[in-house]
Amino acid sequence: ASCSHTSWSDNTAGNRICSEYGMHSGFLKIYTAYLYRIMIFGTGIDIIEIDRIKRSLQKYSDRFEQRVFTQKEIDYCHSQADPVKHLAARFSVKEAVLKCFGTGMTGGILWKDIEVDKQESGQPVLKLYGKGKQLFDQLNLKSIHISITHDRNYAVAHAIAEK
Repeated sequence: ASCSHTSWSDNTAGNRICSEYGMHSGFLKIYTAYLYRIMIFGTGIDIIEIDRIKRSLQKYSDRFEQRVFTQKEIDYCHSQADPVKHLAARFSVKEAVLKCFGTGMTGGILWKDIEVDKQESGQPVLKLYGKGKQLFDQLNLKSIHISITHDRNYAVAHAIAEK
């Protein structure tokens, strides 16, 4: 059930409506996911105060960075104007991913088993290693989608595990 690009119209609220099926575009995506049996296994969300990461970096210096982040993450964050904001965002992703697994830090997953990378477009992508990859495979997951945002004070991440 998909609509051709010519069969969409905007209603007065500015929503896209499929004239073939009479469905809102968001509903159509859900309906299509249902037809293809895409299942959400778990979801996780995390918010962190950027100053909390800043304090950890000041208190523990490189030890904190080396324990929590991969070298690729550290290099990327330090190439940005405000590295702490980007480190906080990646920390938030790691927490959100652990929540969508439903395990937290149990089972031997290490912080570095969860890495945030990005595509050329800038879209963040998740890479799993070690126990994180083992759990992903054990749960028969297809993908984990992530989204990150931050402002001056907070970083927020959302993760959705797809089966």
